[in-house]
Amino acid sequence: MHPPAYNCFVDRDKMDSAIPDLGPKELSCTELQELKQLARQGYWARSYPLRGQVYQRLLRDIPCRTFPPDASVYRDIVGKIVGKHSSTSRPLPEFVDNTQVPSYCLNSKGEGAVRKILLCISNQSPDVSFCPALPAVVALLLHYSADEAECFEKACRILACNAPSRKLVDQSFLAFESSCMTFGDLVNKYCQAAHKLVLAVWEDVLQVYADWQRWLFGDLPLSSCARVFDVFRVVGYKVLYRVALAILKFFHKVRAGQPLESDNVKQDIRAFVRHIAKTVPPEKVLERAFAIRLFSRKEIQLLQMANEKALKQKGITVKQKRQFVHLAVHADNFHSEIVGVKEMRDIWSWVPERFALCQPLLLFSSLQHGYSLARFYFRCEGREPTVLLIKTTQKEGCGAYLSTDWSERNKFGGKLGFFGTGECFVFRLQPEVQRYEWVVIKHPELTKPASLESATVPPPPSHSVSSEPADRLAPFLATRPFTRPSKTESLFRAGGSDCLIIGRGGGPALYIDGDLNRGRTGHCDTSNTQPLCSENFLIAAVEAWGFQDPDIQ
Repeated sequence: MHPPAYNCFVDRDKMDSAIPDLGPKELSCTELQELKQLARQGYWARSYPLRGQVYQRLLRDIPCRTFPPDASVYRDIVGKIVGKHSSTSRPLPEFVDNTQVPSYCLNSKGEGAVRKILLCISNQSPDVSFCPALPAVVALLLHYSADEAECFEKACRILACNAPSRKLVDQSFLAFESSCMTFGDLVNKYCQAAHKLVLAVWEDVLQVYADWQRWLFGDLPLSSCARVFDVFRVVGYKVLYRVALAILKFFHKVRAGQPLESDNVKQDIRAFVRHIAKTVPPEKVLERAFAIRLFSRKEIQLLQMANEKALKQKGITVKQKRQFVHLAVHADNFHSEIVGVKEMRDIWSWVPERFALCQPLLLFSSLQHGYSLARFYFRCEGREPTVLLIKTTQKEGCGAYLSTDWSERNKFGGKLGFFGTGECFVFRLQPEVQRYEWVVIKHPELTKPASLESATVPPPPSHSVSSEPADRLAPFLATRPFTRPSKTESLFRAGGSDCLIIGRGGGPALYIDGDLNRGRTGHCDTSNTQPLCSENFLIAAVEAWGFQDPDIQ
């Protein structure tokens, strides 16, 4: 049965301008791959009845862990749960976290129906403990349901989905928080310009990214949200990250040319999202979303697992006040001879979110522990990850974020071998803090180079296999090689008794001698435009910082 063109829950006047019913009325394909293409093309986006047909089919085919409550269950319980009182007088379930029900062109009856459905879901799904996206999902599904009971059944099937590759919505605080952390990691990797803009006007940068699901489910206008939901239902959870990253890129494009005077960039982004359809049509948002390269479901899953593990280790499994970047680097007890609090906060905002909750801990200082590479290794071994800071005698500054333990250098039996993961990066401090990301490599064993110029890395033989243990790799690297376009050169790190090298195959980005006295740097970005500091430099100070859990005194 096709849903009515505009059912009794919809404000017809608002609906006509939001989604005009001008598209095809039938859909003949059944193959998932073809549905994916049609969803991205917006085949059923302009046909209200056809979209209802597609949703009905897709939701019917969701693999579920049990038999989820159906429409008949709703009809049996709704009177007992809501009673004779208006549903608007009943508080929403705690698991929606005070999220407002988006209007989505619903009339007052429709908004009341969403509240009733949410209350019944709470009664039937006690395992759902945190799901702020659910009000928006239910409000959208109500458009394409014959009545409240059918909408309830569809929402319950979404919650009961048990296929990891077709994950739909987070249903616990742990899952939600790790998703926010994963989004922060992806912003760091794929939206560096936007990240820099946000960081310039807002210290709680991770708090800004914690709103990413709210942008999609609640802030996006109905026409855009429905288009995202079309693709989301056939492509899966990955598209939500893609769209949120695309929104951030569009926000940066709009704000980059304006004075950075905002005192609430969180609200600025949400306001931009609410009105995005006026300047960026849904097709352009999706086009930009799918233009982001090197983005896989496996990467998301493994980052999410790593972030969940970090939260569990800190005992963060239920909702509590979150500690953000600016709280991790305290002005009162942080002191460095190389960087100030503001610079360290900038650096801290780039590290993977599972470590950004930690406080910086000074492991090595050449001014305190002496100018010795052996002493540097001794103080840093057993710590993972670390941040290296260097100040030259010309008062220039640079450094690197190093994701693996320096003890990894010992596996090469005294030879100079290169190691590291794709989460590492180098940065310069003047004239402003600027990051240069590097790419993943295989880790061949190399003989010690005779000179700096010969410290290049030949392509590994086709039969070579990395000996790096899987649990040492960045989470998304333990499963598959991570490649970049061929024009991008790889970066590496290595350590021996008489030198420390951080850099790329064509020549190190950083080279430091065994006395921590002299150094050299080359170009660090893919366009060969900016070195970290003067090409040859004398070292005034070296520091290494680790990450200390804030709960450990």
